[in-house]
Amino acid sequence: MKPRTVLRHFRESFKSLARNGWMTFASISAVTVTLLLVGVFLVIMMNLNNVAKEIEQDVEIKVYIEMTATEEEQNQLQADLEKVSKAESVVFSSKDSELESLKDSFGEDGAILDLFEQSNPLYDVFIVKTKTPQDTFDVAKQIEGFDNVAKVVFGQETVERLFQIFNIARNIGLALILGLVFTAMFLISNTIKITIFARRKEIEIMKLVGATNWFIRWPFFLEGLWLGVLGAFLPIAIILTSYYYLIDQVQPKVTSQFLQFLPFFPFAFQVVGILVAIGAFIGIWGSMMSVRKFLKV
Repeated sequence: MKPRTVLRHFRESFKSLARNGWMTFASISAVTVTLLLVGVFLVIMMNLNNVAKEIEQDVEIKVYIEMTATEEEQNQLQADLEKVSKAESVVFSSKDSELESLKDSFGEDGAILDLFEQSNPLYDVFIVKTKTPQDTFDVAKQIEGFDNVAKVVFGQETVERLFQIFNIARNIGLALILGLVFTAMFLISNTIKITIFARRKEIEIMKLVGATNWFIRWPFFLEGLWLGVLGAFLPIAIILTSYYYLIDQVQPKVTSQFLQFLPFFPFAFQVVGILVAIGAFIGIWGSMMSVRKFLKV
């Protein structure tokens, strides 16, 4: 395509946006509202995924060793654990280390546990991490049958419930996002239809003098692209400003490990890229639907 032709397509697309001012405003507004809501759900879903990954990394199996087990029997149990095909790592933790961890979990109140330092009632344990969180249940059941195992503890049920909640939230968010995207595509399509209808005589003349379908369609595709991209600017500004405020002002006041937001960078670049891409897709696809259906030349 010649540079002069490209410039002509760009010029025509901008003229069309100015010519249909109110419809252009309505379409950009629709994309803005759509991408604002999409961006909110995107922020929530990305942070939910981050929380889910953090929980997955914390999933582990605690194998409590029988107190009567000898050192040789402990070594044999460790060897058996390391032979489990789905086990990624096996780490020994003495009962003294377990007591220190328990004291740390109580914070300032943990000092009361100093009374047990002389006669520690806790077990020595092996901490087993599986290759994937989904393997935890199977590995735990297998370990329960090993010799010198007092009990096996793991938080699989809690994790599964959390993942179910995350999946429901993702599905609801995805359904709402798709509904909003199709609404914006419909409005942009209507804007392009009005443009085509207003220029039908011009289009007929262009066809008569030998213009190809693609030559006629390019300005409409570009018009849809501008509508989508312009509609992404305000949502990006609102979402990134709000997210920065959450990280800077809200997160320092939140102590829960489950409410750790993703760092602003590279999160901001990801949000900008995704919202601009979605906006461009909405605009181009809305334009393509309109042109294909209504450009009868």
